[in-house]
Amino acid sequence: MKDSSNLRFSGRHVFITGGARGIGREIAKQFAEEGANLSIIDTNKADLDTTLTLLNEKTPGSHFIYQGDITQREKVNVIVDAAEAIAPIDVLINNAGIAFETPFLEISTEEWEKVLNVNLTGFFHVSQLVCRYMVKRKRGIVINMSSKNGLDGEAGYAHYNASKAGIIMLTKTMALEFAHVGIRVNAVCPGYIETPLSKEIDSPEFTRDFVNRYIPMNRPGAVEDIAPVFLFLADSNSSFITGQIIIADGGQLSGQKPGKYFI
Repeated sequence: MKDSSNLRFSGRHVFITGGARGIGREIAKQFAEEGANLSIIDTNKADLDTTLTLLNEKTPGSHFIYQGDITQREKVNVIVDAAEAIAPIDVLINNAGIAFETPFLEISTEEWEKVLNVNLTGFFHVSQLVCRYMVKRKRGIVINMSSKNGLDGEAGYAHYNASKAGIIMLTKTMALEFAHVGIRVNAVCPGYIETPLSKEIDSPEFTRDFVNRYIPMNRPGAVEDIAPVFLFLADSNSSFITGQIIIADGGQLSGQKPGKYFI
């Protein structure tokens, strides 16, 4: 375990939604390894317990877990107040999200609302509640998880694409409204990232074909590729960056992948 005295986020309080698995867990792990104290909210108690055990065994900070659904504003209010009572929240990571692959004409109202409620309205709930505290202190950092799909849509994911595009505009608007009170707001847009869930859903053949067709760097992303972007945006080295959308997609959005005749 590292000595916390010289770490980048020693003593900082980081609040992470959806932080108990996948990219969220890796974000939590890397912040904790740099000395942060964490408050993590997720819906799955078993995942939360596993994550807390991992963090307590291998990182120096004090960490707290909350089981909750970010679409339930009253529950989120209670959780945010409890986290603030432990210590002022310095960094908010809005990471929780869901996705379904459904053709546009087959998306039900229930499915549409579920995706938008988690991926966009939930971000609004958490951000508004946390930022009310940050505004009083005139300091704070908010980093939102968007997606490459918020910039360049994908067939079969109309609701997911719309929610991630909404996060981008939410990010920009929050950045504009809060810049003068010392709060920075940015978003991260990952491309295709291998997570435990994606490995369950996508066959090795699908992943290989996707990479070969779309990703110039010729590999899928890993959770370890994305978490450092969040740490950078929370660090003093990014103190003049706000309202920005940081893309981490292996070059996918740069354009059509070159053919084999290119070196």
